[in-house]
Amino acid sequence: MSRYAIAIFASAFLLFGVQPLVGRYSLPWYGGTPGVWTACMLFFQAVLLGGYAYSHGLASRLAPRTQARVHLGLLAVAVVLLGARALLSGSPVAPGPEWRPEGTAFAVPRLLAMLAATIGLPFFVLSTTGPLLQSWFARARPGRSPYPLYALSNAGSLLALLGYPFLLEPWVGRGAQAWAWGVGFVFFAGACAVCALEVMKQPAEVPAPATAASPVTATPVTEDIGSGESGAPPTARAMMKWLGLSTCASVLLLATTNQLTQDVAAGPFLWVLPLAVYLLTFILAFSRESFYSRTVYAVLLIASGAGVAHAQTQGPQSSLVLQLVAYSGALFAGSMVCHGELYRLRPAPRHLSAFYLWVSVGGVLGGLLISVLAPALFTAYWEYPLSLGACCVVALVGMAKQAGADATRTQRLQQVLRGAMLLLVAGHLTYTMAREQGRARFASRNFFGVVRVMEQGIGDPEHHRFSLLHGAITHGFQHVAPARKSVATTYYTPEAGLGLAIAEQRRLREALGLPPGLRVGVLGLGVGTSAALLQAGDTGRFYEIDPAVIALAQGQGGYFSYLRDTAATVELVEGDARISLERELEAGARGFDVLALDTFSSDAVPVHLLTREAVALYRAHLAPHGVLAMHISNVHLDLVPLTLSHARALGLHAALVVNETKGDALRSNWMVLSPDREFSWGPTFTRATSRVRRLGLRGEPDFTWTDEKSSVLHVLRRGTGPAPSVKDVEAASGPSAPVTAEPAAQ
Repeated sequence: MSRYAIAIFASAFLLFGVQPLVGRYSLPWYGGTPGVWTACMLFFQAVLLGGYAYSHGLASRLAPRTQARVHLGLLAVAVVLLGARALLSGSPVAPGPEWRPEGTAFAVPRLLAMLAATIGLPFFVLSTTGPLLQSWFARARPGRSPYPLYALSNAGSLLALLGYPFLLEPWVGRGAQAWAWGVGFVFFAGACAVCALEVMKQPAEVPAPATAASPVTATPVTEDIGSGESGAPPTARAMMKWLGLSTCASVLLLATTNQLTQDVAAGPFLWVLPLAVYLLTFILAFSRESFYSRTVYAVLLIASGAGVAHAQTQGPQSSLVLQLVAYSGALFAGSMVCHGELYRLRPAPRHLSAFYLWVSVGGVLGGLLISVLAPALFTAYWEYPLSLGACCVVALVGMAKQAGADATRTQRLQQVLRGAMLLLVAGHLTYTMAREQGRARFASRNFFGVVRVMEQGIGDPEHHRFSLLHGAITHGFQHVAPARKSVATTYYTPEAGLGLAIAEQRRLREALGLPPGLRVGVLGLGVGTSAALLQAGDTGRFYEIDPAVIALAQGQGGYFSYLRDTAATVELVEGDARISLERELEAGARGFDVLALDTFSSDAVPVHLLTREAVALYRAHLAPHGVLAMHISNVHLDLVPLTLSHARALGLHAALVVNETKGDALRSNWMVLSPDREFSWGPTFTRATSRVRRLGLRGEPDFTWTDEKSSVLHVLRRGTGPAPSVKDVEAASGPSAPVTAEPAAQ
């Protein structure tokens, strides 16, 4: 049994270990949006379905020796192609530069094609291993149960998922991860080949249908089959129930991932947590029927749903711990309800392969609904309350089945109360989202997220304004009154970090007798508020990946007009900002007097825009004495130590500008980096009403982010609030330099 155990454990570990790795390679080219992972999950689920169909067809239609020969050939092709990719492109997993997108159109199909070309065949081979080798083992060892192999498969899957964000990602670069995975795949192929050679040595026999084939994500039945003991073929109604329950759980998994990643950061830490919870429900529900109690999980669904409702009511200020507990708890309870009911509808053993095939189809259908249909049909993440509500309905139906004719009046009353609370939770979540959507004057959803335009202060000319929300975070607002229409607001007021940097650069040019006119670059457009800081003769070049945001900032709907009203020259570049800047640098373009980094998806930070290589790219684009202004306001992440480490590495002097909420200003944190120590000592900064702290550049940073190695675990904030305390800043940077005198101008 050991050779089968080694091959199956290795396949499960590699199958789930490669998923966050290829997701990390995909993120930088598609704006770091949460939609990248849902598209990746669609690919993984589709290939898993194909792998299971292959195993089912092989095991049910071919003789064992023929199965072994066919699979040996497939293994050999996969190893050869993997080796060829490693030799030609320098990595067995990383996509080549030819896959770098040229624009934002057809993001999902292009991403799926890239995954198919880079990891498709090896991933397919891994997905076939669990069901195929278990059927081989059952034939080779007819007196022994193959079911421990399923438990081993799930153990490998969970180990890979939980180990990646905590043990691998923070300490090992993705290049080294890719090579280690390639070596592991060769080892797996050898172990699988040993099993195939053993099958080929067995006497020839007539092929029999597979009796226990299961995808690697599901634990097998270990008890007598309940609902299909007669052995009759499953009806169309039964198969639709299998499909519906598996689809509901899959949609809830991906919708939960979207909810978590839109306000923190898209990356492995928040990818694998929901996936691990989802896999755990498979393990529990399919191990033993007694592990699923309708009453217990209905109560848990009520409690976790209430927690989710509370977190959504609090909005972006809700603590990360509360969000993780509430959303993970709701995912666990909802998936257990779906998978528990699914297990109770299992057929007789002879029909298990069809059963698991429909379960796999449901997983793919859930991926299609989230990645393709939901962005086209919905203007918000409606799939989350709808899928959680569907789980509540499933729980209600299950409790109705459980309440038999012999139930006491007290038991029936308890069932009714639990049912009412389930409906209340589902209704509250749906009502909360519907109320928010009903307040929106405009809403749009695409691959890059959800944007809404809200109208406030109706009837009050002084405060009447339109705001742009990306997810739950305000990305800018503009007053309607003509007298206030050109006022810079939110995070871009003259007293905020970007406003001070532009004003000081303008003062210095005048002091040195240089011609007026600044060249300002802004990564992230919002509503174009920063254009209000520009003057005639300036050039503002804005980089934005979301076409919906570009259209609104250019005047669609008549809500915002900063770009149209400014006297400066405005240039717009659509696409991922880093890719655009890399191309411009290759063409020789550079020379920004001020370059601002202000790229957020809701409140999530695109990690690839905050790595050391990215900041070095921004530094290369600066003119002599140019300044880099980085907007680092975040509820859940403390980005001060990270940006300070980049400043130290590049020899830039750092000043943290914290501007409080007052009037048209929203609280903001900007890190202003300059090659000249004197820059932040200029009168613009010393006379500012904002808090300006000049941070020491001595010492080595405890961590940094690079393209090869990064983890949000390093920057998770303890507590809430968009600004670090003075104590936090000094702990990260050392004591501030004493204010003794104002240095000379640059």
